[in-house]
Amino acid sequence: MNQTTEAPPSFRTNLWLFLATIASVFVTYAYMVSRVPDGATGPGFFTRGPLIQSAQFTGTLLTILVAHELGHYIAARIHKVDASLPYFIPMPILSPFGTMGAVIRMRGIIPTRRALLDIGAAGPLAGLVFAIPFYVWGTMHSQVVAIPVDSDPMMLGDSILLKLLDRLAAPSVPEGMELALSPIGYGAWGGMFVTMINLLPVGQLDGGHVAFALFGPNQDRYARFVHRAMLAFFFVIIAGHLGRDLVNGFGFVRLGRHLSNGMFWLVWFQVLAILGAVASRGRPESSAPTLTIRHRILATVGLVVVGSMAHDHSSPLYVVAFFGGLAMLLAMEVKGGVLRPHDLLDHPPTSAAPLDGTRKAVAIITLVLFVLLFMPEPITM
Repeated sequence: MNQTTEAPPSFRTNLWLFLATIASVFVTYAYMVSRVPDGATGPGFFTRGPLIQSAQFTGTLLTILVAHELGHYIAARIHKVDASLPYFIPMPILSPFGTMGAVIRMRGIIPTRRALLDIGAAGPLAGLVFAIPFYVWGTMHSQVVAIPVDSDPMMLGDSILLKLLDRLAAPSVPEGMELALSPIGYGAWGGMFVTMINLLPVGQLDGGHVAFALFGPNQDRYARFVHRAMLAFFFVIIAGHLGRDLVNGFGFVRLGRHLSNGMFWLVWFQVLAILGAVASRGRPESSAPTLTIRHRILATVGLVVVGSMAHDHSSPLYVVAFFGGLAMLLAMEVKGGVLRPHDLLDHPPTSAAPLDGTRKAVAIITLVLFVLLFMPEPITM
């Protein structure tokens, strides 16, 4: 009797992307350290200090990311959901971490809310098992350094959880000094930052899975509210910085710099709209907006470029050009985009059977962790 066997899946692409991501994260941190130690020019790319620090940062961040992705993968396998191994995304230099994280391909629909919760929550919870102790250890071994005179250093965002961990582990910081996170501390901060993004309760992000498992179809309405709140955060951050400038007599001269501080939320507002548009393709009942993915990408990239130029140059023309372009984009979103009724962020349906008490508790704890991890302004420059 002839038997046909299915060819075993190839893991070559996953492996090469993972190795490329290791190199990308390592090179990105080494480049950063070699150029910006204490505000000077740096000790050189291939000297012992940057190489050791880069290895520490790379090991920390990738341990967290691998744990996160394996949490999803193992939970999917337990529930017999067809899932691929993670595809890591290298992004040297352009990303402050050298990577855009990783994705797992899932074929078909997750059958139950129980499975949806387990798969969605397993990744963030597994990553935090490593991120929290890494951050505590890394903070305990961080240095207190003098704030350079006449400098505007990059400041990492705070969250409720990070403040609590700082109280537990960080050394006291006298006035005029600042805490320079060790490579392990910075890698753990990056891991918690990535976890925060994944836990946004929108669409098919991890937080969207958890929220849909808990709230059911009502989550589709909540997701649209959260999505629009991200755009509101962009304006609130700019208004907050500008208000302080006006009170302190700086006027509008630093408005270009403040655009960069809020840009994260504007970009993610558009990224989620793009991901939703991709996910909705082929959905027969979809009321997909008419604003195309290409137009949204071009508009967003253009705004990021002009915003970067406004940050680096004092000419008000860049600020005027940015807000002019932003007004056009928002007008398109109102006419044929995500600022009108749509279903781009709707979660794929699953069985209506509610979660049991234990899993409801897990879902609530996971969403509370998102609140504790939330950074209103991830990076301030």
